[in-house]
This record gives sequence, C-alpha cells and structure tokens, in this order.
Amino acid sequence: MDIVAPKVEDYLRGLFATDGHPVAEEMERVAEERDFPIVGPLVGRMLELFARSVGARRILELGSGYGYSAYWFARAVEPGGEVHMTEGDPENQREALAYLERAGLADRVHSHVGDAIELMDRLEGEFDVIFCDIDKPAYPDAWRKARERLRPGGLYLCDNVLWSGRVADEGPAEGDGGVTDAIREHNALVAADADYDTTIVPLRDGVMVARRRLPR
Repeated sequence: MDIVAPKVEDYLRGLFATDGHPVAEEMERVAEERDFPIVGPLVGRMLELFARSVGARRILELGSGYGYSAYWFARAVEPGGEVHMTEGDPENQREALAYLERAGLADRVHSHVGDAIELMDRLEGEFDVIFCDIDKPAYPDAWRKARERLRPGGLYLCDNVLWSGRVADEGPAEGDGGVTDAIREHNALVAADADYDTTIVPLRDGVMVARRRLPR
C-alpha cells in the first residue's frame, strides 16, 4: 500500500531532490541494490529540518544501519555537535563511518555497536532528538526508555509507524510475528502521553513526531 500517491512522491522527489552530495546518492544506490531499508531522501531532508528547528546539538539514533539517516542528522548538528549511532551489526557501522568520513561529517558522529535500548542506558545525559528505527517489536520499549531521555522541547522521531497502512486494518494482525501490533502499541503510547505533543507525518511509511512539552 502506498501511503503517498506515487505521482505525489515523484513530484516531491523532483522538487526536493537529494542535495547533490555524491556520498548520499551512493548510499541510496546501495540501498536499492541490496534492498536495504533506509529513510530515503524525502524523509532524510525532513529529519534534518526537524533537528535544525530545535537547534539540535546532541542526537541519538536507535538503529543506524550503514549511516544514511546519520548523514542527515550530522548535517543538522554542524561542527561541534554529536550524533550517536547505535547498530547491532559492526560491519554496518564500519561502512557508516567510511561513508560519513567521505562526506566530511565523521567528526561529529559517535559509533556504538550493540542493542540500541541497552546502549541508551550506557549513554549519559539528555538528547535534543532521539530517532527510532530499530526492529519493530522493540518499538514500545524504545519509547518507554526514550521519553525520559529527551530534554524539554526535544523531539522523538520514529520511522515506519504506518507500516504500509497495516496499522489501520481492523482487528489483530496475524502472521507477522506481532510486528503490526507492536507498532500499534507504540503509536498509542506516544499519542496518549500527556508530556508530549504528537503527530504522524504520512510521508513514505509514516514518521512519528513527538515534542516534549516545556515545563509550565
């Protein structure tokens, strides 16, 4: 199921093409060749814009793959900022660091290999942005941890929250190992949290955007 009409996607891609950096374009080609899931240039541009809008200097990624979304976040934090990548596959992280080095962004990126939720416990302090793109059954637990680690005014962003529209189907999901139900649980938890203002942007596969409220 296409969340956005294909002709609209094509229009957006033409209007907001990748920034022309050859490294980002190479990463997109590799994703297509390997059938490797990345957020793509339209969502990538949006992630950078959201991060810049809150003046992000410290970002945590839960699930970084080979660094495509980190590329956009690293642009947003600029020199002196921090993007903490977490990834279970060390080879993906080596590849990510190589890409980001070539893009001139490696100076602001920190690589952590292991379980993303466990790694969050090892990192100190608050974050301006936390981006979630890990294995979907872990989404509810990721939110429970992340919601306490954002500064007031910070953003929680999460990819694939519409799951090709399956979250909107009636009744329990069957045959997918609980993935759809986990995403539904995650979405309901975030939407109901009184400490956050939340929406979902129905771009590509749906991006959750939740801002931690400022103290009154």
